[in-house]
Amino acid sequence: MNKKIKNTIIKYFSKSASISELEELSRWLNEEGNALLFREFVKINYVIEYGLIDFDTEEEKQKIHAMIRKRQSKRLKSRYIALYKYAAAAVLIIASTYLLRDIYFDNSVKDIPVLVKTNIEPGTDKATLTLGDGTHVLLEKGQDLKTQNANSNGKEIVYEASEIHPQETVYNYLTIPRGGQYRIVLSDKTEVWLNSESQLKFPVTFIKGETRKVELVYGEAYFDVSPSNDNNGAKFKVVNQSQVVEVLGTEFNLKAYKDEDQIYTTLVEGKVAIHINGEKQNLLPDQQAKWIPHTNSFSINTDVNVYNEISWKNGVFSFDGKSLKEIMKIVSRWYDVEVFFLDKKVETTRFVGVIRKNRKLEDILINIKNFGIIKDYEINDKRVILK
Repeated sequence: MNKKIKNTIIKYFSKSASISELEELSRWLNEEGNALLFREFVKINYVIEYGLIDFDTEEEKQKIHAMIRKRQSKRLKSRYIALYKYAAAAVLIIASTYLLRDIYFDNSVKDIPVLVKTNIEPGTDKATLTLGDGTHVLLEKGQDLKTQNANSNGKEIVYEASEIHPQETVYNYLTIPRGGQYRIVLSDKTEVWLNSESQLKFPVTFIKGETRKVELVYGEAYFDVSPSNDNNGAKFKVVNQSQVVEVLGTEFNLKAYKDEDQIYTTLVEGKVAIHINGEKQNLLPDQQAKWIPHTNSFSINTDVNVYNEISWKNGVFSFDGKSLKEIMKIVSRWYDVEVFFLDKKVETTRFVGVIRKNRKLEDILINIKNFGIIKDYEINDKRVILK
C-alpha cells in the first residue's frame, strides 16, 4: 500500500477527504486484494480512535450516514456509501482487538494533592495580539476587533496592505496560549495557522521591494505563502533562532517548541531553502528537515508522512509510530494540562491513529481506562495522573 492511499484512508476516517480522493480510494478498493489490505490497515491503525469512542457498529453506521446526508454532493454521498462497507468490516475486527498501551508524563509526581475528576474541555480559538506600542489585545472566539490595519472575527485576524508605504517596519506579535489556536492573514495575503503555545512576530505591512520576513519566535505554524510574483518578486523568509527558511511561494510546516530539542521543517508543496550557520539545504515536497541546535545536527527525512505533520490545522491529531510520551506532549498543549504518569514503562509504547481535537480530555481517559490500558486516572484543575 503506497503512502498516498494510506493518507487518503486517514482523511476518509477524519471526514476530510475530497471527492477526487474518495473516487481514487474507491477505484483502488475495487482492485483484487486491496479490500483485505484496507481492512488490515484500519485494524492496526484505528484501534485507538475507534476504541476511544466506545465503538458500536450500528451507532457508528448511523453517524456516518448522518454525515453523508448533510453533504449536498450526490457524488460525495455515493462514494462514502460505497466505501463504508469496507470500513464496517474492518471495525468489526477492531472492536475485539486488544488496545495498545498508555500516556504522557512528568519526571516527578511528588507532593501531588488528592485529586478530583472533572471535565477538561478541548482548546479553542484564542490569542493575544501585541501592537507596536506594546498594547496587548485579547482575541477570543465570538469577539470582533478592528484596528487601523487589521480586522478579527474571533477566529482569525486579517491584515490589509497599506496604500501608504512606511519608511520603517512596525512589528506586531501574535501569541497563542496553551489550549489555543489562531489563523492570521498577513498584509501580503500569506496565510499562517498557529498551533497551541506559539508566537509569531510579523510586520504590520511589508515594505515594497524588500524581502518579506517574519519570525516564528517559538511553537508551531503552518504557512501558505503568497507567491513572489504577486509581491513584486519579493522573497519570503521565516526566521527561527539561527535558522532561516527561504521560500518563493509554497506551503510548509515549521515546528520549534521551546521544550523540545529538535526543530522540524516539513514541506508540503513548492520549494524552500534552509539556511543554518552559513550552510544552505534545499527541501523538496514530502521531505522534512530536522535540526538540533545544541549539537548543530541537521538531517533530511525523505519519507515523511506529511498529512500526519499538518493534520493539527484541520481539526485532528494524526500519529504514525509516535511514542505515547510524544503524543501526550502534543495533547497536553491542546488541553492545557500537565500529565504525570506512574508507570514509566509505557512511555515508549508506539501507535498509529487519529484523535479528533473537539473531544473532551476525560472522554479519552475514560475509554483508555475501560480498555484496561490504565487502572485509573485523577484530575485536579490542570493536573492529570494516570495510574
